[in-house]
Amino acid sequence: MKTLLLAPVAALALTLTGAPDTIGRPTSSPRAELRRPAHNLQQARQDSLDARVRRFLDAHRGRWRDMNVPASDGQRLHDLVLENGYTRALEIGTSTGHSAIWIAWALSKTGGRLITVEIDEGRYREALRNFREAGLSDYIDARLADAHELVPRLDGPFDFVFVDADKGWYTRYFQAVYPKLVVGGCFTAHNVAGRRTGWVAEFLDALDATPGLETEVVGSSRAGLSVSYKRTSAGS
Repeated sequence: MKTLLLAPVAALALTLTGAPDTIGRPTSSPRAELRRPAHNLQQARQDSLDARVRRFLDAHRGRWRDMNVPASDGQRLHDLVLENGYTRALEIGTSTGHSAIWIAWALSKTGGRLITVEIDEGRYREALRNFREAGLSDYIDARLADAHELVPRLDGPFDFVFVDADKGWYTRYFQAVYPKLVVGGCFTAHNVAGRRTGWVAEFLDALDATPGLETEVVGSSRAGLSVSYKRTSAGS
């Protein structure tokens, strides 16, 4: 009798738990199976965009003028956005778009968007062409405007800010944007290496005097890039 009873019990166990080689393995739900093709399509689109941006940057390597950042600083900006998962970025000083392309490339992976401001119409139009060629126009809101007037009016909030515009206004740009920077956000500025005098001293002193703000100047290029993280809401 015992032998006859074991077979149905074993069969029932196999019915409930699956075949021996699948025991303990999670099974995919129908909903998960439906999501998988969408995820694969999204990844394929990102891979295609990544390849297009790389081709664009390779083709333009060494050709950037008009006060654009070097590639090493562009890479640093990209990495800061990507590593922190930032999605709401502001750039003050587009020039012809080199830094914006690096930032927007990272935002294409985090699901974010960049507002970038340029006062010179010729540089602005060239930047638009570069954004289209790189395939990043959908991730960039490019504005032809005087940043002195526009930046204070922007609503925010922002989690990443990059400034590479008229140097004498760096402190005022910081003061205008900092209240709109979220806790955990990052404020970066270009061309701050060298002797701490004049506008550089004024700007770095303002950063140092802001409670809850941690700043370092990184040497990804000779120009110098200040990287400041807002740790608390104090000083906003």
